[in-house]
Amino acid sequence: MKLNIKNETGRLKSVVLGQPKSNGPVPTLEESYDAKSYHTIQNNIYPKEQDIISEMSEFEMVLKKYDVEVFRPKILKDYNQVFARDVAFVIEDKMIISNIIPDRADEQEAYRHIIDKVSWRNIINLPETAHIEGGDVIVWNGFLFIGTSYSPDYRNLKTARTNEYAIEILKEYFPKKRIIDLDLKKNDTKPYEGILHLDCTFNIVGNDKCIIYKNGFVDESDYQLLVDIFGEENCFEVNDKEMFEMNPNIFSIAPDVVVSDKSFTRLNHHLRDEWGFTVEEIPYREISKMGGLLRCSTLPLVRE
Repeated sequence: MKLNIKNETGRLKSVVLGQPKSNGPVPTLEESYDAKSYHTIQNNIYPKEQDIISEMSEFEMVLKKYDVEVFRPKILKDYNQVFARDVAFVIEDKMIISNIIPDRADEQEAYRHIIDKVSWRNIINLPETAHIEGGDVIVWNGFLFIGTSYSPDYRNLKTARTNEYAIEILKEYFPKKRIIDLDLKKNDTKPYEGILHLDCTFNIVGNDKCIIYKNGFVDESDYQLLVDIFGEENCFEVNDKEMFEMNPNIFSIAPDVVVSDKSFTRLNHHLRDEWGFTVEEIPYREISKMGGLLRCSTLPLVRE
């Protein structure tokens, strides 16, 4: 397979979609590794497997409607495999294998049959102490936007997934890219007070537009830099509740086609009526209760 990901929105040709089956029992609070899951476990509203399967099936149908080749990881018994974006990610023709948190290390083996389709020369395995996950990496032509945490408490935060060392390594592999690191607020138990991945507070749609949540960044200057790059008129600002519902985490099939949660009324109206997108609306409320949404569920392999 010849990988090709130069941005977030080129017409999608092939993708890995996460696996909803055999999701396992509801985790305990101690077993949760993101604030949204912590919140839903605490409030006894963690999603049922049948609802997760139903939502992901609708997503797969939309992808296939646009002739996208869809790969799925092998099923691991009693294991949450919904969020493919965390396991690996692609920049240009390279697949970077994430050093995901130890709780999820077995998940990568379920992708072996997909990874084996890629030439070994195009696979990057990072040193053990370089931590990064695909949700923190947004590719936009000559830019790489990377979410991280510079908190002195980094080692103790389950929601801090990408460190400075990993960013330095990406700079070596992609010396021609302008890499912009963005310091994200982190909180393991309060979903209104922290950001799990960059794509939960910032995402790109179309050729030059973005969805952004101002309060997700430690420094307002990071937010302002993004607004300056894209232009204020090209930024859709989400509020606290919309961030909690995961509005930024939609997914592009093409420069003019996005998949969004049908409950995102304000965002979907803006995308369709103000910016002229085709918006494929599907239900994804239950999956959102586990700390991720549409972009998190995918690992794009080839875009035009």
